[in-house]
Amino acid sequence: MMRRVTTIAETRAALAGLRRGGRTVGLVPTMGALHDGHLSLVRASRDRCDVTVVSVFVNPTQFGPGEDLDSYPRDLDADAALLESAGADLLFAPDASEMYAEGAETRVEPGSISTVLCGASRPGHFAGVATVVVKLLGITLPDFAFFGEKDYQQLKVIERVVRDLDMPVRVMGCPIVRDEDGLALSSRNRYLNAGERVSARVLSRALRRLCERIARGEIDACELTRALADEVSGEPGVRLEYAAIVDAETLAPLGRLTSPGRALVAARVGRTRLIDNVAVGPVPAKADAAVVPLSWRSPA
Repeated sequence: MMRRVTTIAETRAALAGLRRGGRTVGLVPTMGALHDGHLSLVRASRDRCDVTVVSVFVNPTQFGPGEDLDSYPRDLDADAALLESAGADLLFAPDASEMYAEGAETRVEPGSISTVLCGASRPGHFAGVATVVVKLLGITLPDFAFFGEKDYQQLKVIERVVRDLDMPVRVMGCPIVRDEDGLALSSRNRYLNAGERVSARVLSRALRRLCERIARGEIDACELTRALADEVSGEPGVRLEYAAIVDAETLAPLGRLTSPGRALVAARVGRTRLIDNVAVGPVPAKADAAVVPLSWRSPA
């Protein structure tokens, strides 16, 4: 039966007991409002680790002025029920005063990888993410930590922080989970009304068409980026924030698609900010040009 705790001391004590006998620990950090994407991370942890701990904490330091901190969806009882059914062992659900003691000033600055893409429009966001993740890693001392690739830049930032600070944890990126219409699962999807939900499909549709163009042999990343941006920005009710094709590790822009890359897009649909991405890379010379990744064959 899953145990639910709210303090750092309780969490450390519970994990000390669960860890006895050399059992491995997996951490799944979340902000709650859980969906099947989050639960896929829990399953990934259960497959690899003996003990799975999930944190639910709406982290105030990663929200900027005017963002949705106050309105961010919260339903801890519903989240707990989902985690119990998914087989999590420990739910850590602190409040802000538990995570940030009065007078706390220390922040983790992730460096240049955090200043581009989402970091350019959300200054300080990734410092808030990095700080809370480092705190959660220090509290739970996991062997593995699981993050979804939907927040791809966040995943790369965390990998960089863990590497640069020599933290003894392996960061595991897990595939994006999509709804039947192709939309990447996100807690913020519940902000969308019916019409906005239809418009939001353009993100996954544009990325799928990008993959189709690459499968036909196109490698001019600048032209591919323009096509991606044009399709997203051409959808009524959608305001493009950025479209980019970048190196999969450094997030530096690519001119030609001759190495593994990532295509990323961010846009506002009504008042809701959504992001999506897909792995891209050069098609091998002998590859079937008609092949499109299987994950893009769901209707959009």
